[in-house]
Amino acid sequence: MTKTARVDWIEGYKLEGLTDNGKKVMMDTGENASAASPAQLLLQSLAGCTMMDCVLIISKSRKKIDKFWVDVAAEESEGHPKIFEKIHLTYNFLGAGLDDEIIKRAISLSEEKYCRVHAMLCKISDITSSYNLNK
Repeated sequence: MTKTARVDWIEGYKLEGLTDNGKKVMMDTGENASAASPAQLLLQSLAGCTMMDCVLIISKSRKKIDKFWVDVAAEESEGHPKIFEKIHLTYNFLGAGLDDEIIKRAISLSEEKYCRVHAMLCKISDITSSYNLNK
């Protein structure tokens, strides 16, 4: 299946992306940026992709998540292009019914099987992860 996207230049460094299903996303860079940069969106895409997998896997296990977020830390290369050489994901879960086994399983399945953003980025970046579980 072919996926398509379009990005229009607005002014300065402001860009407007349009997905093939009509969703818009703004991009910008520089000191007075009004939106996330394309590179920032890439990191958010990685976190969002794996989070969606984790939510699905955990919900299929009939466990309830009270709160969930992922912190992303990335190290850029010094030279151009400034690729992300190392990326670390810290998964943070709150939920009384959650346990280490289900969290580890969800993260593992996402990172090793389902998250396509992780699958693409791990070919050029060293991606590591850890998690925090508070009940």
